[in-house]
Amino acid sequence: MKNIFSSKIFVYSGLVISGLLMGWLFFHSPEKHVEKLEIISPENKSTIWTCAMHPQIRMHEPGKCPICAMELIPLNQNTDLIDQSAVHFTRESAALANVQTSVVSKQEPIIEVRLYGKIQSDERLLQNQVAHFSGRIEKLLVNFTGESVQKGQVLALIYSPEMVTAQQELLEAGKMRLAQPEIYEAAKERLRQWKLSESQITNLENSGSVKDNFELVSTSTGVVTSRRVNVGDYISRGTVLFDIADLSRVWAMFDAYESDLPFLSKGDKISFSVQALPGVNFEGNIAFIDPVIDAITRVAKVRAEISNQAGKLKPEMFATGMISANLNEYRNNLIIPGSAVLWTGKRSVVYVKQQVSEELVFTIREIEIGPMLGESYVVINGLKEGEEIVTQGTFSVDAAAQLEGKPSMMNPQTSPEKDGSKKEVSNQNERINANPLQSEKSKVLSVSFDVSGNCEMCKDRIEAAAKSVKGVSLAEWDINAKKIHVEYEATTSLMGIHTAIAKAGHDTDKVKTDDKTYSELPECCLYRKEN
Repeated sequence: MKNIFSSKIFVYSGLVISGLLMGWLFFHSPEKHVEKLEIISPENKSTIWTCAMHPQIRMHEPGKCPICAMELIPLNQNTDLIDQSAVHFTRESAALANVQTSVVSKQEPIIEVRLYGKIQSDERLLQNQVAHFSGRIEKLLVNFTGESVQKGQVLALIYSPEMVTAQQELLEAGKMRLAQPEIYEAAKERLRQWKLSESQITNLENSGSVKDNFELVSTSTGVVTSRRVNVGDYISRGTVLFDIADLSRVWAMFDAYESDLPFLSKGDKISFSVQALPGVNFEGNIAFIDPVIDAITRVAKVRAEISNQAGKLKPEMFATGMISANLNEYRNNLIIPGSAVLWTGKRSVVYVKQQVSEELVFTIREIEIGPMLGESYVVINGLKEGEEIVTQGTFSVDAAAQLEGKPSMMNPQTSPEKDGSKKEVSNQNERINANPLQSEKSKVLSVSFDVSGNCEMCKDRIEAAAKSVKGVSLAEWDINAKKIHVEYEATTSLMGIHTAIAKAGHDTDKVKTDDKTYSELPECCLYRKEN
């Protein structure tokens, strides 16, 4: 019995000692730990490796791109003096993306207006060959449309009783012209009124005989565009026999839309070509601009008068004209290529190169543009002479900005000043709701930097640590790029944001967390690789 009692005492004593030991382990306060945060200087900053084709990839060790399997290249991180919202390209990645730049300069503002139209006959040179006396057509010496005729050429033979009587009167009056010269002159004048030439009248007097069929001669030179009579037709005075067009001068009639009219004026030189004569250019001056817009086609006719002595230009030929107009009101403005401009509704943006020696760095800037000059634009505001902008591969630069979560064409987070400088802004409604006492004129900065982490728990921890700093209105950590985008007031210390994140257990590119804090992170959040 005594042994059983001794055993129970021993067991109870052991339980009491174990409880005391467990309480000491749980409630013992260790010596206060002093946090040591390592400041990463440019000398000991680890190299970041990226892909030339996928700049959003950021790795701490060399290797291959997880997307395209290309060898990673080192990324220059000397960005202390660069806008944190800028897009960074290595020389190799820029070459692969075909990114090219050019310096902005002033040029002659010349707009080229392209017009389309046809060649037409000069309306002032169209004539009708009419009969000046009545009769019957006995013979046609011009038988088809398109035949060329010369002034004075015989067109037809006409039998006319009136002409027979007039010839007889002339011959009788000629016999007594010395006694009655007035009658003789009246007979000749009657023939002149019927458009007989002096040579015809003289030949009639010399022959002394009356002709039955009288010759109808052409009163103009040109091309027959229409034949209206046939042999045997009876005609009266004034009947139209032929339509004749003089094509020694023609009109080039072009269609000008309403948007083209401000750049056109009388006297402007126009050059054009026709499909029938490739490689041959013709030139003329604008002689007329239609004062009325056609209600159906919505165009105004623009006419140029062209000499056509060689006859190469034929009516109804299609013509393509080009007019180069000087825009004197934009003489002192900058001209940039159209490939440099990205359009987003009413906004026009370009990417401006920053002056960094080792790396290509571009920042987005909104500009105001004027009229389009062919493949170029007039810049009204937003750029300065001598600045360098992206003129080839602009979409590649913008795509890189979107992948890195930086201001881009479709996601504007900055608003440029008119003098070309940038003033950082963000969504006004979000900022006012976050801090109603904030003045509309308070300056808000935006920055992105590297933060190490692995999972969604890391994301919540990092963002919460950044937002805990007074003045931070936005903190978003990209789990793939390992970058955090922060928007904060100008009075907030950027180093304070780095420090707060490091205290939470995550390294930034400026501040490194201490080993003890790091070791207390959950296993899934341990981002450092063991040596």
